[in-house]
Amino acid sequence: MNRLLLEKLKTLPNQPGVYFHKNKNDEIIYVGKAANLKNRVRQYFQNIAAKDNKTRVLVSEIEMTDWITVETELDALFLESEMIKRYKPQYNILLRDDKSPTFIRIGFRDEIPYISYTRAPLDDGADYFGPFYNGSAVKKSLRLLRRIFPYYLSNRLPDRSGLDYQIGLTPGLENCEKNSSQYNLVMSEYRKNLRILTRYLRGERKKIQREIEREMKTAAGVHDFELAAKKRNQLRDLSELGRQIIFSRDEFLDISKDHALAKLAQILSLENPPKRIEAYDISHTGGQNTVASMVVFTNGLSDKREYRKFKMRTNGNDDYLHMKEVLSRRFAAKNAKWPTPDLILIDGGKGQLSAALEIVKQKVPVVGIAKREEELIIDKTGSNVNLAWFDHASAHPEEGVNILDEKQYLTVNLHGQQTHSHGHAKNLLGEDNSDFSDLTKLFQRIRDESHRFAINYHSSLRNKSQTKNALEEIEGVGPKTRAKLLRRFGSLKKIQESDVSSLEGVVGPKLAKSIKVSFKA
Repeated sequence: MNRLLLEKLKTLPNQPGVYFHKNKNDEIIYVGKAANLKNRVRQYFQNIAAKDNKTRVLVSEIEMTDWITVETELDALFLESEMIKRYKPQYNILLRDDKSPTFIRIGFRDEIPYISYTRAPLDDGADYFGPFYNGSAVKKSLRLLRRIFPYYLSNRLPDRSGLDYQIGLTPGLENCEKNSSQYNLVMSEYRKNLRILTRYLRGERKKIQREIEREMKTAAGVHDFELAAKKRNQLRDLSELGRQIIFSRDEFLDISKDHALAKLAQILSLENPPKRIEAYDISHTGGQNTVASMVVFTNGLSDKREYRKFKMRTNGNDDYLHMKEVLSRRFAAKNAKWPTPDLILIDGGKGQLSAALEIVKQKVPVVGIAKREEELIIDKTGSNVNLAWFDHASAHPEEGVNILDEKQYLTVNLHGQQTHSHGHAKNLLGEDNSDFSDLTKLFQRIRDESHRFAINYHSSLRNKSQTKNALEEIEGVGPKTRAKLLRRFGSLKKIQESDVSSLEGVVGPKLAKSIKVSFKA
């Protein structure tokens, strides 16, 4: 880092804004947003070795950094998009090539203008805003702005009894007779507000506030107090936007997960940080209703669209057998279209890992995560892991890193300085300032998520089974009747609590009495 850049970084403000990294030719090579410019920009120049290859290359080219401060995170989000579109920085593409940007679509030419989101803008006469690389942040922002400038989410008017209308999130066209004078008046006001919203997206926040303030004073001057109150509320809500947290948490998460993935690539001697991580867990109660979960983390974040659940074809209290079954089904020929993982995590110890390795023949690292301690279990010959880092760490011990060599297996604890006096869910909540803190927390998130997903599926099967068994024991209640009762009452408990007259409406008097007698027995 050059001296001028170092001095410049000392002046970074603790405010939201947009920053511009420049190269030696004074060209903008990257544009980013921040809830706190000081914290975010300094992250680039800290612990550079742990960052991914693309980020390291970017940092090596930074000669100077400039920034623009704004009032709110919303302003930063929309300004970033405008600046990326204006300057087309090369590293915004390179560093985000795994993300499809989100665009805001506003169809002014539609009979009923509405706002939607798309990944692929069309030449359809609509206005498009973007690209935005944080889809969740932009959608949250628009939800907040909808309270100030109500809009529709489709070109079909919702029912006037709908919740959005009741809480003031729609302009009110649904409450007017189509093409009536009132309808045309509301439509005119709606289009006006929608255009104000588009100006907000272009960064005209202060100008809009001044205009609304003038309109409020004018309305009050002619004793139109209803309109004045409406404008006053708009001003208040615009001011409140500055207190909303839009992306600071995600921003921090991005930093921590990037650091975690870089560390993971380091300890497993991977060429690149793993993009797709799959984790597996088994759940059952006494060998009954046995299920398995497969959760997927893409680029360090849970990817629920890729989750899969498996109902085991054989029950029994044999986790090793079930681990073999789920992996056999996952890597079966019919699932060949599923993306190949860069890393497989097995919830369990040596036995579960060994069972998994009997099935997984792909050249993919397979590692166990032991319960409670979040320790890594590695088969030295079967896990398909380069052991160079572990050999070096064993020869040159780091504080807090414990590696136990047990002939065939390595047991690795990356957070050994912490006291584990609680259950596994609290293991990593204490002070841990080690270089592996982000990585161990990522492991815990993945393992806990695989456990949660398996438990939820197992619980749903168990509840269905209990309901089915209870009703099956009643003479005269067949599959169709069971289905009819559950559709009507929703659960076994509600069937049990229902009186005879309610049951009669579904199954008739005779069977209704039989059901009540059976449940009382």
